[in-house]
Amino acid sequence: MSNDAPAPAILVIDDDAEVRYSLNRVLSSQHYRVQEAPSGEEGVAAVKKQAPDVVLLDNRMTGMTGLETLQHIRAANPKQLVIFMTAFGTAQTAIEAMKYGAFDYVVKPFDPPKLLALVDSALRTQADSRSAAGYQPVVNTEDHKEGIVGASPAMQQVFKIIGQFATSDASVMVTGESGTGKELVARSIHRHSHRAAKPFVAVNCAAIPENLIESELFGHERGSFTGATAQRLGKFEVCDGGTIFLDEIGDMTPTTQTKILRVLQEGEIQRVGASETTKVNVRVIAATNKDLETLVREKKFREDLYYRLNVVRVKLPPLRERPEDIPQIVDFFVQSLAKAKKVKARKVSPEALELLCRYPWPGNVRELENVVYRSAVAATGDTILPKDLPDEVRTGEGGPAGEEPLESLFDRLAKALRASHPGEELKVLQEAMESRLPESDGKSAAKKRAKK
Repeated sequence: MSNDAPAPAILVIDDDAEVRYSLNRVLSSQHYRVQEAPSGEEGVAAVKKQAPDVVLLDNRMTGMTGLETLQHIRAANPKQLVIFMTAFGTAQTAIEAMKYGAFDYVVKPFDPPKLLALVDSALRTQADSRSAAGYQPVVNTEDHKEGIVGASPAMQQVFKIIGQFATSDASVMVTGESGTGKELVARSIHRHSHRAAKPFVAVNCAAIPENLIESELFGHERGSFTGATAQRLGKFEVCDGGTIFLDEIGDMTPTTQTKILRVLQEGEIQRVGASETTKVNVRVIAATNKDLETLVREKKFREDLYYRLNVVRVKLPPLRERPEDIPQIVDFFVQSLAKAKKVKARKVSPEALELLCRYPWPGNVRELENVVYRSAVAATGDTILPKDLPDEVRTGEGGPAGEEPLESLFDRLAKALRASHPGEELKVLQEAMESRLPESDGKSAAKKRAKK
């Protein structure tokens, strides 16, 4: 605040003169300009006339109640910051106060330092809102109907591959960590193919019990097993002429893998309990967040199926490797939510966006989408502010930006060791780790090995 800027104005609405006096003293000690109103009606009039920076509003008053006053204030000025005060910290009071747009609420009797901290937080929120006043949308949702957003080189390569191979019938393997958008890529390929008018069917192979997955994919005949009271078409027959998306293909059993291979080789399926085969014309797009090459070496995934599926490879980068795309993705989600009238928020303050860009997003784009939705719902105005973000994003508890999940790190390490020291991976890893541990730990580990 510059020396010429007026001190923030705080309006206290309470029908208790002693409470108003106490609050006036506490707030004036911090050089705030304090205004008082002894009733809800006078408080609403003061807000309309003077537009204070923050309102402290009591709940139980004669005449208009605090909740009624809050609704009138928010109707007059939707951006007005109101701290609700109550001597009865009941669940209903707290829920209703927040539902009607209170910035926060505080329970009497007050702890002055905490009250001042809350007022300061409200003023900082107001400053954040003002800094977002000139916000302009970063993307046009009409230009991103695919739902895939990003201008980074890695994502441009993804778009290029989709464009090159969408019109072919080649099988596609989409790889990437959970939440990177593998199904969006599959849907985009289908939408731009000559099969676009036919069905697109997505199947999560990991979510279907092992004893049901064959029936789910290939269908069954009546009486083929207990509970099979009628013939049922499987996913392959349902999307005949279209595209089937097999997500989490690495979790598929060896028996099912064999049947998928037959579909790819012969273009036919056999329902559970049937004696004859049925021809199908289906394009297969598979996806996994597992290392299929390792599963093939370990004989856990059929090599011939791997090569049948891996004709075209689309590798989706984790969000932490393309942080420059985060502002566009956030803006896309906010605009989409507002357009669907699911939230009131239509923009993000620079401070909130900076926090979103710093977070490492271990759950990738799916986690970011959930956070934006939650924050947009939590926002009391048309702007997502830092206070609306989850604690882990505000505090950065997910780790510094760019930190790689341990599982992914070990996967890369295992690949490198197999390539450089085949057959001696564990020995090389043990020696390398001991050389980097504190001297005492390294010596003790070496002694333990020597005793064996």
